[in-house]
Amino acid sequence: MAEFSKILIANRGEIACRIIRSAKRLGYRTVAVFSDADAGALHVQQADEAVRIGPPAAKESYLNIGALLAAANLTRADAVHPGYGFLSENPAFARACADAGFVFIGPPAAAIEAMGDKARAKTLMASAGIPCVAGYHEVDQSNDRLVKESRGIGFPLMVKATAGGGGRGMRLVAAESELAEALARARSEAAGAFGSDGLILEKAVADARHIEFQIFADQLGNVIHLGERECSIQRRHQKVIEEAPSSALSAGLRARMGEAAVAAARAISYVGAGTVEFLLDASGNFYFLEMNTRLQVEHAVTEAITGIDMVGWQLRIAAGEPLPLAQPDLQFHGHAIEARLYAEDPYTDFLPQSGLLADWRPAKGEGVRIDHGVAPGENISPFYDPMLAKVIAHGGTREEARRRLIVALEDTVVLGLNTNRAFLVAALRHPAFIAGEATTAFIERHFPPGSDAMRRPNLNSRIVALAAVLLFEARTRNGADTAATTRSWSSTGVASWPLRLTVGNSRQETVVAVLGPDHYLVALGNRMIEVSIAERHDGAVRFTEGGVQKTARFAWHDGMLHLHLDGLIAAVRETTLEMSHARRDSESTELVAPMNGAIIAVHVKAGDRIVRGQRLVILEAMKMQHEIRAPRDGVVLRVLVETGRQVATRQLLVELQAHPIASDQSTSESVR
Repeated sequence: MAEFSKILIANRGEIACRIIRSAKRLGYRTVAVFSDADAGALHVQQADEAVRIGPPAAKESYLNIGALLAAANLTRADAVHPGYGFLSENPAFARACADAGFVFIGPPAAAIEAMGDKARAKTLMASAGIPCVAGYHEVDQSNDRLVKESRGIGFPLMVKATAGGGGRGMRLVAAESELAEALARARSEAAGAFGSDGLILEKAVADARHIEFQIFADQLGNVIHLGERECSIQRRHQKVIEEAPSSALSAGLRARMGEAAVAAARAISYVGAGTVEFLLDASGNFYFLEMNTRLQVEHAVTEAITGIDMVGWQLRIAAGEPLPLAQPDLQFHGHAIEARLYAEDPYTDFLPQSGLLADWRPAKGEGVRIDHGVAPGENISPFYDPMLAKVIAHGGTREEARRRLIVALEDTVVLGLNTNRAFLVAALRHPAFIAGEATTAFIERHFPPGSDAMRRPNLNSRIVALAAVLLFEARTRNGADTAATTRSWSSTGVASWPLRLTVGNSRQETVVAVLGPDHYLVALGNRMIEVSIAERHDGAVRFTEGGVQKTARFAWHDGMLHLHLDGLIAAVRETTLEMSHARRDSESTELVAPMNGAIIAVHVKAGDRIVRGQRLVILEAMKMQHEIRAPRDGVVLRVLVETGRQVATRQLLVELQAHPIASDQSTSESVR
């Protein structure tokens, strides 16, 4: 038995909060670690103790093994939980913890090493009789060898980082002409994320379903699985919606895949929690994809249908206890679905967002669980993954879980940043999802870029009218009581005020008239909307419009009104007094940073002739690389950044001229 009493959590955010919850329930003390970007984070507040480990960049903090071990020594912790991501699948970290005398709450370093290299993992699984996708995973990594092997495998194929995970270092290649760039991009991303640029090639399985089995193994040689999860809905090869169980598996197929998952764990003498991932083709054939030697983001859906505290099991196994259950004792109840709520804009190719979280209020309800690690007023950093929360719903049936999840997403208040919430709701309402027919092609097939399904939802007149009222009150109140907004009203008539609102990139002309205390008439074009305010309380306003009473949430930041109503979000400014500026020269274009991040490559210099679509700059933010490409043919006027430089959102990067530079051409227009 390995005794420990204080656990250092070598992670951050919602997973650190999740581990703290189980550790405290079982009577363990907890130590959080934090970078400068996370000094005020929720996981820091919830732990018994917390230690700063470095600057915001992950490689200088959460990936710094020396800093983590020093924090454990400083606080006299005797165990380390790696969470997921960062160093959770790093065998050197597991060994360093053991060598320093800490109990590592995870598998042995040898098991992590065996599965952490995708090439080696496939060789091991094939030798254990587990079917694998056809591909290339040998030592020779030259481009010539990879091109030659790709011809034998056939297209389409997948390029994957051998040390990869979370969709990084992964590219789908449809034809040989795309291979060279895919190899270069995958290598660059993999080296930055994992410190290794090794690649493998795999035959792409068309219309596959992504099925994974949760396994647990103790130190006594007992291994069981806790059933499967379906994770087919993905964007950029990262999971977005997960559920348990999968509607695609018959009892017989479930038994065969479960046996294969257990065999995979036994083949590497596994200990702890792990996930064996498979691809399931349309004919019912399954293939080993990879094994994640850690807890998964989506473990909550398995907890919901089994009633098992999986973090609690991890702690018991690390302490040398046997598995609490044998395979025949396991029982499943109902259905659970999880949606990952990201700070990203799905209508601009899921571009990650960073900035201030003006308000955050997770929903509550029967069968609803929301795992998160954020708080109102927190700054969402560009240095880490953009996931804000996991929203999980459990029900007696899949349909009940689906309905509960939609309501939970719509009722969760997140203001100040764009999120993927509206997209998640649309996906959950799609007929293919309702029918249980989603494959890994779900998003590209049903939500392709530029389609009606991926157009930003229009704001209804109710939310615009309410925004006009709140902005009008803010302008006329000037710090006094709300009743001041009625001072210009009298029995002689109704006074009205024009307001110009800016919502995103569009303008809305409105007129607000005061009919009485807390009673307004708002003109939107030819439509007249009456709004009566019943109550204002703690960032919420209860109002009546069209005979229906509703509650909206709102928050202010830098003169911007952030409003949540009917499952929609609006960020609105009053711009009545602002002068409109004409464009100076439509032939010039300024390219700005779409988010905070680091410049990792600059491919042009002043004077270069460029063509539309040409890659100009690569920006790294939130664990992903983002290309800034030329929107038109032209000439580079100025390059204002260099490799290694940190940039802020909307910072000017490159200025282009659509035609050769002339002496009278010197002005520009921003593309934003």
